[in-house]
Amino acid sequence: MGTGAVGNSYEDECRRSLAEEQAKSLAETNNWEHVDRERVHQDWDVLYREMTALVDAGSLPGDQQIQELVRRHFDIVCRFYTPSREAYVGMSLHYAEDEGMRAFHDSYHPGLVEFLGAAIKVFAERGSGFAPSAGAEASA
Repeated sequence: MGTGAVGNSYEDECRRSLAEEQAKSLAETNNWEHVDRERVHQDWDVLYREMTALVDAGSLPGDQQIQELVRRHFDIVCRFYTPSREAYVGMSLHYAEDEGMRAFHDSYHPGLVEFLGAAIKVFAERGSGFAPSAGAEASA
């Protein structure tokens, strides 16, 4: 899935960050008992339907409207915990690599998982509000 050794190394870092940050958050919050999961799934459903309409209209992952939807996606994720940039990119990789997650996202639109992954990567490069990554904490 990566684009050469650097891409694979970065993707591996993102997968690791996602696993570590989620495990820590789950342990600290009694498996995210504070999250209204029904509301989260309703909000993601609305968001993915809006994104699908924009994809059908020819939008690109970096377009402003798509990035606004990704901001909403990120805000929903933050109901669980605030991920680092790497963990958020790791989430997009998980969506693509986990068969159930891929099927769920692609049930909205064929190829949505790849489109959302590309849009998340753009958001991670441009966006703000991320938790510091472990590497950033170590160098601070």
